[in-house]
Amino acid sequence: MKKKLVVLSGAGISAESGVKTFRDSNGLWENHRIEAVASPEGFRRNPKMVLDFYNARRKQLLEVEPNEAHFILAGLEDSFEVHIITQNVDDLHERAGSTKVTHLHGELKKVRPINSETEIISWEKDLTLGDLDENGIQLRPHIVWFGEMVPEMDKAISIARQAELLLVIGTSMQVYPAAGLIDYIPVNCKVFVIDPNLKNSFGDDANFFKMSATEGMKKLKEILLKNW
Repeated sequence: MKKKLVVLSGAGISAESGVKTFRDSNGLWENHRIEAVASPEGFRRNPKMVLDFYNARRKQLLEVEPNEAHFILAGLEDSFEVHIITQNVDDLHERAGSTKVTHLHGELKKVRPINSETEIISWEKDLTLGDLDENGIQLRPHIVWFGEMVPEMDKAISIARQAELLLVIGTSMQVYPAAGLIDYIPVNCKVFVIDPNLKNSFGDDANFFKMSATEGMKKLKEILLKNW
């Protein structure tokens, strides 16, 4: 029986592939206020600007590739039952070969009608005003915006509860509700954290690697394969 390795991943792992992180030091996202491009209110006020913003994000995603950290995680499926719960909206985990990926905050390469959370459509081209579903409803990015429910949260909680090994990589786990997943990890679960800038806030028992995602994954792979 393979050990269950649950991975909580964030922007830090994708940044090494060249994906721009959520916001820079002045709190803006590509020179936009976060609320303007990542809230239902922002979409209602200026839908074209919001669609253009995510079109640029989607175009950039098509220009980058998974990095070694992504590929190492995918390769660990040979030895572990790996479940990735990611706050990232890119598809780099899947493109590297990971088969069990839960996206808490949605996916850039998917869209949905503005009146539905469940009618999900794959989409790689630009999305514009006038792009409608089969019922004539305007499509929007399949992104969980501020103030919206997180549809995959219950699934993520169920996965977290089964963790035998936990890896937190490239995320500070400070954004809720994703941060709350830590509360569901079993008490006897072994915890590993990879982040070059993060302070260890995961307890004295956590194995903390203050290094990049790629370097950290190289080291962690050796430890996991040797001990489990």
